[in-house]
Amino acid sequence: MERLTQDTLAALPEDIARPTYDRSAVTAGIAHIGVGGFHRAHQAMYVDRLLQRGQAREWGICGIGLLPTDAHMRDVMREQDGLYTLVLTHADGRRERRIIGSIVDYLFAPDDIEAVLERLASAEIRIVSLTVTEGGYNFSASTGEFDFANPAVVADLRDPTRPSTVFGIVTEALARRRDRGIPPFTVLSCDNVQGNGAIARRVFCAFASRRDAELGAWVERHVTFPDTMVDRITPVTSDADRVENDAAIGVHDAWPVVCEPFEQWVIRDDFVNDRPEWDRVGAQFVADVHPYELMKLRLLNSSHQAMCYFGVLAGYTFAHEAATDPDIERLLRRYMDEEGTPTLEPVPGIDLTDYKDTLIERFQNPEVRDTLARLCADSSNRIPKWLLPVVRDQLARSGQVHLSAAIVASWARYAAGVDESGKAIEVVDALKEQVMAAARARRDDPLAFLRNEELFGSLADEPAFTDPYLRVLDSLWSEGAKRTVAVLAASADPASRTAEDAR
Repeated sequence: MERLTQDTLAALPEDIARPTYDRSAVTAGIAHIGVGGFHRAHQAMYVDRLLQRGQAREWGICGIGLLPTDAHMRDVMREQDGLYTLVLTHADGRRERRIIGSIVDYLFAPDDIEAVLERLASAEIRIVSLTVTEGGYNFSASTGEFDFANPAVVADLRDPTRPSTVFGIVTEALARRRDRGIPPFTVLSCDNVQGNGAIARRVFCAFASRRDAELGAWVERHVTFPDTMVDRITPVTSDADRVENDAAIGVHDAWPVVCEPFEQWVIRDDFVNDRPEWDRVGAQFVADVHPYELMKLRLLNSSHQAMCYFGVLAGYTFAHEAATDPDIERLLRRYMDEEGTPTLEPVPGIDLTDYKDTLIERFQNPEVRDTLARLCADSSNRIPKWLLPVVRDQLARSGQVHLSAAIVASWARYAAGVDESGKAIEVVDALKEQVMAAARARRDDPLAFLRNEELFGSLADEPAFTDPYLRVLDSLWSEGAKRTVAVLAASADPASRTAEDAR
C-alpha cells in the first residue's frame, strides 16, 4: 500500500477532506516542541482550519522533538510530508476523517541541535508552543521551585550553546534573538496544567536568570507566556486504529490521530509578536483564563475521578461503560451540580448546564474507548489538584462535601490494590507504595489514608469530611461499589441511608 504523502493526496476517496491550500506556500511561524497526539488533534488542527480559509500562510508549524522517543515521530513526519489523518469518533459510530497539513517541517534536536536553535532564533518564528507534559516543567509540586539539580539542567547551564532540555534550547534561542536585535517569540504552553502560562514564565525565567542575570531580566521583561485551557480527549493511537484508517483512506498512514469530536481552547490574549486569528476557527481569546480552568478542573477532571475508581471496582474497563451506568451517571451529575459548580467563578460565554450535559455525553461516547485505568493513574497528583480544592472551598462556605469525600474513599478502596473478586489492581502512581500501604492500614487506623498531610493537608481532622468518607469506605468494603454508588446517587444525606436502603 502506498504511503500518505503530498503526492498521494489526489488518490484519496472523495469523501476524505484534505488540504485545499498550497502547502508549498506555507511558512512556519510556530515552532511546536513535543509533537504528539494531542497537539496534532488540537493546535495543528486549528492552524489547518485557518489555512483552509486562505489565511495564516505565515503560521505553519515546525515540529520539534527533543527526546529519543521522538525519533519515530521524526520518521513518520518526514516520510509523510508532515501529513496525517485526524479521525473524529462520533458516538453513533461514524468516523469523520480529515488530512491535516499544517505541520510543514519537523526537526529532531538530537540529530542537529544547531539547526533547531537557528530555526527558533529566526525572525519567522514568532510563537514557540509546548506540549511537554506537566513533568516537563521541572518544578517541585510542593514548593513550586525550579529543580536546578536535574542533571540535564546542570549540563545545559554548563554549556548553554549545546543544550538538550527545553529550557536550555528556548533560552539559547532567545539569547541569540536578543543579541541579533530580533524581537522575542511568545512561549505558549498547551499542556493540561492549571496556570500553565504562569508556570512556564516561572521556570523559563528561573533558568535564564541562573544562566545570566541580565538575560533573565530581559526574558522577564520582553517574553510573554499566555495561560491557556485545552480540552480534547485523545487516546493513544492503536494498531487497530491504523488498520481501520488505512482501509478508509486507501493509503498507509503510519500515525493517524483518533479523538473525540469535542474541542475547546481558551487563550489569554497576551502575545508579544503577533498571533494567528484562532478565534475565527473555534478558539476563544480572553483576558483571564482562570474561570475556564476552574470549570474544567472541577467539573471535567474531578468527574473523571468520580467515576474511575467506582467504575473499576464495579467491574468496568472503559469510561463509557461506567458513565452509562445509571447510578454512576446520577452520581456524576450530583457531584457537578452540588459540589463542583458552587465553587466556580462566573465563566463568560459558557452555559454551565449545557457544559455539564456535554460532559456526560462525552464520557458516554463508546467510540472514544478511554480506559478507566488511564483515568485512575497518577491519582496522588490529580486528586490534590483537581478535587481537594473543591473540598476546601465547600468547607469554607459550609457547603456539602459528602460526594467529594466519597470519591476520595473510592480512591482509598481502589488503592488497596485488589478488586471485589479478589483480582489484583495494577496501581500506577508516583507514590504507589505509600498510598497502597496507607489504604491497607485501614483496619488499624480507619483514617490512615487521609493522614498524609502532603496530599490531604488537615482533612483528617475535619469531621464534615471524615464522617462521610468513613461511611462510604466501610460500605465499599462491606457492600461493594454498585450498592454504594446507588446510595450516593439517590441520597442527599448519606448519613440517613445505608446500602440496604438501596436494595
